[in-house]
Amino acid sequence: MRKSILIILTLSLLLAACDKTPKYEIKADIEGADGVIFDLKVVDGNELVAIDSAISKNNSFTMKGSVDYPRVVYLEARNTDHRSTFYLENSRVRLKGILDSLDYVEVQGSKIQDDYISLSDTIQPYGLQYMGFVNQYQIAQQGMDAMKMTEFENKADSVYKIIIDIQENFVRENPTSFFAPTILVSLINYLDTEEIEELVVNLDPDVAATPIIMNLKDNIIKTRQVSIGQKAPDFTLNDPDGNPVSLYSKVGVKLLLVDFWAGWCGPCRQENPNVVSVYNDYKRKGFDVFGVSLDRSRDEWVKAIADDKLDWTHVSDLQYWNNEAARLYSINSIPANFLLDENGIIIARNLRGEDLYNKVRDILQ
Repeated sequence: MRKSILIILTLSLLLAACDKTPKYEIKADIEGADGVIFDLKVVDGNELVAIDSAISKNNSFTMKGSVDYPRVVYLEARNTDHRSTFYLENSRVRLKGILDSLDYVEVQGSKIQDDYISLSDTIQPYGLQYMGFVNQYQIAQQGMDAMKMTEFENKADSVYKIIIDIQENFVRENPTSFFAPTILVSLINYLDTEEIEELVVNLDPDVAATPIIMNLKDNIIKTRQVSIGQKAPDFTLNDPDGNPVSLYSKVGVKLLLVDFWAGWCGPCRQENPNVVSVYNDYKRKGFDVFGVSLDRSRDEWVKAIADDKLDWTHVSDLQYWNNEAARLYSINSIPANFLLDENGIIIARNLRGEDLYNKVRDILQ
């Protein structure tokens, strides 16, 4: 009997010693959630997949498990519209909140969540300033005041560049933060490929091994194929009437702007008047636009074209972010554009507002 007990104790100790997998423990106090089932989900491909669940008793519940790396998770109250998004790592995490405002839940114990909040707090005043200038621009646009439009557009662009610099500096100064990959993905359309590669190289090896950075490295390879100096890849999509139109059928004018946008995209709609201005002033001198929409609804797409007076060729496959051309050109955010010369060579990319106008003017004047 003693020998059996000794064997059992030994096996228990061995099993405990072998279980060194880092784990998370979520303890939540959610007011108004007694009896509610909560699901913890992560993004897997294009779907949200549950990795844990718990029922709240006396407005509290606990979840335990492990994640391969710190990542965004979604906490959903089952059969409701209440959801919270936060960063989870293998640590003790405490959640405090109210069911009816679950998206404002307080998160403690996650370093990556702390990084997110810190950066958000730093950017917030600039974001408010940026939106203020955008609103002033829209007021000036309604009043047809070109001088004021230019003034507020330039101010908005200046503030936006500060926001980009803040994010870039965060990645540079925090190479061990698992929040850095999220920032890097958002910067890919605003920094040169070489700058993105430099930031990736400087990341801590554990951070660099996350799927988001591995995908980013693949994206960098694709991005090189559509960098300045490369010949733009051809593609064919349908116009609003269902007729196939290839990019190369439009190449040959002195300057062609391949413009990725969508009717649902607010920043795209704000930028459209600038593109219209360049088009109207230089279409007779050899400038044209080839619009590629990431819309899902044909009606919304066609309405936006009419409302914004976009009098050039438009194509789409109505596949949202799975748009064939967007994937070919490594588009991660919109608006995005590529300026081609008469031979289809990319000579500039992501030009907006005054920068686009000046570039076209300098070449065609």
